[in-house]
Amino acid sequence: MERRRKPSSQTVDLLRAMLSRPGAWRYGYDLSKEVGLRSGTLYPLLMRLADQGLLDSEWRPAAREGLPARHAYRLTPAGIAFAHASIGPADGPARNPGLAPA
Repeated sequence: MERRRKPSSQTVDLLRAMLSRPGAWRYGYDLSKEVGLRSGTLYPLLMRLADQGLLDSEWRPAAREGLPARHAYRLTPAGIAFAHASIGPADGPARNPGLAPA
């Protein structure tokens, strides 16, 4: 029997942000601003979730000429189910230490 650990608070915050638009492709930079995670925390989480089949990831062409391609992520159906199970109704709004409450 496989035993899963409870996701970290950073993972839950990331899943909550992804779940706000579950079918949309999201960029790491935008997620880092929304969730308040630095790249050294965010990108390993994104890679781990993609490796577990919870996120799709792909390279998207640059919006303008001269800019680099960007890696985009979106929840898979399994990721949506995992996000709902991880967040639960009692968790409330996302925590973002960099922003004051509204």
